[in-house]
Amino acid sequence: MSLAICSLKWEAARTGRQKITYDSDGYHLVRFPYDAAEESYDPWKMHDPARGGTSPSKFPDARSGLIWPSHDGWGTLTALVFWEADGRPTEYRSRFVRDPLSHSTGYDSTATTDIAPTRGGQYRSYTWQMFVHPQTPVGLKISARGAGDVRIAAPLMLAEFKLAIHTDVATP
Repeated sequence: MSLAICSLKWEAARTGRQKITYDSDGYHLVRFPYDAAEESYDPWKMHDPARGGTSPSKFPDARSGLIWPSHDGWGTLTALVFWEADGRPTEYRSRFVRDPLSHSTGYDSTATTDIAPTRGGQYRSYTWQMFVHPQTPVGLKISARGAGDVRIAAPLMLAEFKLAIHTDVATP
């Protein structure tokens, strides 16, 4: 079975803090640089700044948070998010979203996770599997919330977002 892989990494120590801005759904679309960062891997050009607009995207605009699947197939999405110790949030949320900017098929969230904080920094990993298609980008969205569901711009230290597409899905 063949795999097409895109692996993105962003870290505050390398590119500076990511400004957390919440969309109308109450989540922030995590952005990833287009350069060849450590551990980033994109030979299929699934994180292409030319996709999804009339002019090239530039990190950290919203389109820099998209992976455009290169093939139809069974996709395994994984993410890693490190939040700095902040003390204000009472919960941390994440979700994978098909078409988070409504460029093609419309916003469709899946695998929403809600976790209470632990002492110190918040280190989370996430996995989800679903069918993916080249015309429908996917994104990783996050949210830190305080009492009364107030969204908090808690600082991120690191984020990774990966898509592995199984291109040879067998059918009976």
